[in-house]
Amino acid sequence: MKLLLDIKDDKVSMLMELLKELRFVKKITPLTDAKSDLVQDIREAVEELKLVREGKLKARNAEDLINEL
Repeated sequence: MKLLLDIKDDKVSMLMELLKELRFVKKITPLTDAKSDLVQDIREAVEELKLVREGKLKARNAEDLINEL
């Protein structure tokens, strides 16, 4: 399982040391703000797609999307 945490800057070093001591933590990979934002944007897009498939949200026209870009 992977987790994405938003930690206060002044607590990061303490938490990193704690995580390093836990044998069951396989890998610690800090993310930049840009990568974190990208992950959140993708997560939101997937949730919107689920709502569209369930009929709870109307999909946008592909031509409108292209024109917006």
